[in-house]
Amino acid sequence: MKEFELINRYFKGRGITRRDVNLGIGDDCALVTVPQNCQLAITTDTLVAGVHFFDDIAPRALGHRVLAVNLSDLAAMGAEPTWVSVALTLPNIDVEWLEEFTEGMHEIAEYFNVQIIGGDTTQGPLSITICAKGIVPEGKALRRSGAKIGDWIYVTGPLGDAGLAIEARKQGLNIAPEHLRYVNQRFDYPTPRVAAGQVLRGFASSAIDISDGLLADLGHIVGMSQVNASINVNNIPTSDAMRATLKRDQQLPFILNYGDDYELLFTVPDSNKSMLEMKLRQYGVDASCIGQIKSGEGLIELMLDGNKLEYDRTGFEHFTKESV
Repeated sequence: MKEFELINRYFKGRGITRRDVNLGIGDDCALVTVPQNCQLAITTDTLVAGVHFFDDIAPRALGHRVLAVNLSDLAAMGAEPTWVSVALTLPNIDVEWLEEFTEGMHEIAEYFNVQIIGGDTTQGPLSITICAKGIVPEGKALRRSGAKIGDWIYVTGPLGDAGLAIEARKQGLNIAPEHLRYVNQRFDYPTPRVAAGQVLRGFASSAIDISDGLLADLGHIVGMSQVNASINVNNIPTSDAMRATLKRDQQLPFILNYGDDYELLFTVPDSNKSMLEMKLRQYGVDASCIGQIKSGEGLIELMLDGNKLEYDRTGFEHFTKESV
């Protein structure tokens, strides 16, 4: 199979067809129509074998994951996902692998009503680059720079599960089989909080998705908003798997520093707090309030059992951290 045979077999004509796509796969560029009074949100991520995913990851899970992490960026901006481009670099053409990989990709694309409109295929070490696009009403996009003094800090779900899955695979942590299945699912098949992100528009003052770790990503909000944050570590939600596997002090690096959870971290003015909680519950999201924005310029204070906790806020960063 050659390049264009691969494209025609696994991408062209597969998946949903959106009415706002004027020209999809097959030409030099795709053509789309952006609705009036909307802005185009664009994000690009590259996932590399051995850095962002394990070499032995199931191809179906990888197809899901590469789209999910990009849709999570759109969710953090409050955008509705619409179109994606896929650049796929493969060491060789494995028909069985490609069938599973593209099936995983098309499944999540169809679930979120996203059309794959183009991309590229090349030969080389396995890596996938996704350029995801979405639309957001003009002036309504959520940003990292909007947090204000007195705003409450929330997270949409439990933290640390992906890190637990990573360390279980690397170090062989003793995790009960049912909990191991759960954390592996959380890592391999992350769920982008797309609906929650759109609910946040008009209620939240800032937002980011947790890809590099709670403290690292919160650091982006407080730095760009020029405020401080106070976090009650006791209020950070954790899963049954986390609580059954590790003692509380052992959980700290997982819930504070590990990334790949792809929950949304956001701030809310006190006047919007109750209404937003109610709206999110309607979408099955039981968000947890974990702290508050304070005056200052970029510091994060951690409180545990009423005492101040000194902790390194470094999260994942390329060129400085060990890969998966």
